[in-house]
Amino acid sequence: MRLSDICEKLARDYVGEDREISGFQAIQDASSEHIVYLENEKFLNVFKNTKAGAAIVLEKHREFVPENCSIIISQNPHLDMALLSELFAAKIIGSTSKPPQIDSSAIIMPNAYVGNGAVIKANVTVMAGAYIGENVVVEEGTIIYPNAVVYNNCVIGKKCHLLANCVIGSDGFGYAHTKEGVHVKIYHLGNVILEDDVEIGACTTIDRAVFGSTVIKKGTKIDNLVQIGHNCELGEHCIIVSQTGLAGSSILGRNVVMGGQSATGGHIKIGDFTTIGGRGGVSKNIDGGKVYAGFPLMLHKDWLKMQMKLLSFFKEKKI
Repeated sequence: MRLSDICEKLARDYVGEDREISGFQAIQDASSEHIVYLENEKFLNVFKNTKAGAAIVLEKHREFVPENCSIIISQNPHLDMALLSELFAAKIIGSTSKPPQIDSSAIIMPNAYVGNGAVIKANVTVMAGAYIGENVVVEEGTIIYPNAVVYNNCVIGKKCHLLANCVIGSDGFGYAHTKEGVHVKIYHLGNVILEDDVEIGACTTIDRAVFGSTVIKKGTKIDNLVQIGHNCELGEHCIIVSQTGLAGSSILGRNVVMGGQSATGGHIKIGDFTTIGGRGGVSKNIDGGKVYAGFPLMLHKDWLKMQMKLLSFFKEKKI
């Protein structure tokens, strides 16, 4: 839609060229047909070099908008983004009339659903009750077990296993908030990409990205009852154990192990070959190649020492 139409819906004015806008995009990935928003100053350095055609910004950030980028001044860019996200959200059903392409060697069991535009490649098995949304791509040799759900536009690699009742590509838990405390839904416009040889456990959920993709890289194995938030990126050959929760935009390096009931805060990075013990809580970026435990998180050996000191204290006090 035209930028002028967008501003009319927001009841905002704009400065610059009235151009065609195809949707939102992350600041670093945007092109001239995209609109972005900036609220958090930690992204200012990236924002100065954005190629976006338009930007929603606070008045104090006007000076950082690149020369060829049109400007919408807002008192709450995050809220305005949420309000506009619904306008750019694709149709749930009917986004394409193109029939699905299903390889002759694929097995689609009765009561499975495959949406228009989907591509099901050789030797794929889709079991009863599974739902494959529109424009989904499922590569060779993948097995999708009963009642698994793959939302629209997601990509599933070769030889993946999606166990029963897992959900790939649901909207993330994202809302903007008005001054009155009303929660405004952010429609997640991205997708989920599973690379080759990934296993997703039963009843695990992986949220689609707000913009771009949530990515699970090749060889990673995810247990049952795990929550992966929007825009997360898991490196190759990670192991994520049952009841782990990763908040949005968590980035794990390769061969990271997350013990049962461990968790991350949002927007954190975990280095390669890191192990987080069960119930460990990661609240900041941590180096790779080490074993951590506890909350607040510490090196596992230090956590063991602390437990022994606590035990000695309780015994001495007869608690």
